[in-house]
Amino acid sequence: MSTVYFTDFRATPKRSILDKVGDLLNRVKLNTKIRKNDLVAIKLHFGEMGNTAYLRPIFLRVVADKVKSAGGRSFLTDTNTLYKGSRSDSVDHLTTAVLNGFDYSCVGCPIVIADGLRGGSGIKVPVKGEILKETSIAKDIADADAMVVVTHFKAHELSGFGGTLKNIGMGCATREGKLVQHSGVAPQVNARTCIGCKTCVPYCPVEAISVKDKKASINAKKCIGCGECIIICPTKAIEVQWQQPADVFQKKMVEYACGALKGKEKKSVFLSFVMQVSPACDCYPHNDAPIVKDVGILGSIDPVAIDAAACDLVNNEESVPGTAIKVRLKKGEDKWRAIYPSIDWNIQLDHAVKMGLGEREYTIVKI
Repeated sequence: MSTVYFTDFRATPKRSILDKVGDLLNRVKLNTKIRKNDLVAIKLHFGEMGNTAYLRPIFLRVVADKVKSAGGRSFLTDTNTLYKGSRSDSVDHLTTAVLNGFDYSCVGCPIVIADGLRGGSGIKVPVKGEILKETSIAKDIADADAMVVVTHFKAHELSGFGGTLKNIGMGCATREGKLVQHSGVAPQVNARTCIGCKTCVPYCPVEAISVKDKKASINAKKCIGCGECIIICPTKAIEVQWQQPADVFQKKMVEYACGALKGKEKKSVFLSFVMQVSPACDCYPHNDAPIVKDVGILGSIDPVAIDAAACDLVNNEESVPGTAIKVRLKKGEDKWRAIYPSIDWNIQLDHAVKMGLGEREYTIVKI
């Protein structure tokens, strides 16, 4: 079994949450993963403008300080998005990061958008996947000597939950890599519930959505499957119509995670913040109410075990009334399937085990 370290959000004047984050990094032995002068990528999500569920910058300051004390040189990093938004090129992405609080004076290290100005700077990394034999990984992440993956754990409309595996697999891919992963995802409009409000139109990066006679339609030939319109729609009239089995998306994502970690398997550690567990990705310019109470923070050297543990911790909580989960769920009931009933989130965990990324079985060590 893999070890997953856990701390809750209880604190005292002598031991703050920031102290606990530092303790987690000590437990996963971050200092043994880093050699003097290593360039260390701290992979995170800077949050879309208008979203407030992304991780607080001060948490990243603790990580950057720990890397520095181990002799490494860190940089905060993410890749540009496939969809239209405030992070679709490096200029807007950096601006958004700074406006959301991730500037040098706060975090103590620079920001590097890893896939270049428009998402085209990448390296082809071979993998032995069930579906893919090659991945396109952001060059500056591939070139880094080590990596600390810091994840805000939440639900996700295409994978059930968005955790460490998604942060690595989708988050370290170039624009080409994101397109490969999203191919086969084809949203479709339910004409019965569409009100023709045009809210979805400006969010489509390839202008595949049009509205005629007060009903929206999606041009499947233009659609790139980014999925942005699914959550944006106020009446939930846009739904995923999988052009291939739904498990393919999750498997591609995991195989991309293999590509991103290649060469750094023994030089990567993972933190996962199970707090403000929102019902959709931080990529949206808003965030809905958390579906469960804040749970805690996890640390591990196993990206599969940390996701499995986070899933179990969320499912072992009662759902919060008045959220995207319409019916009050008890402890032990599946929160992810309650929001996205057609998505089997177990697929990404099982495939990650098959690909050799880690183990689903874990032991929790509370600190």
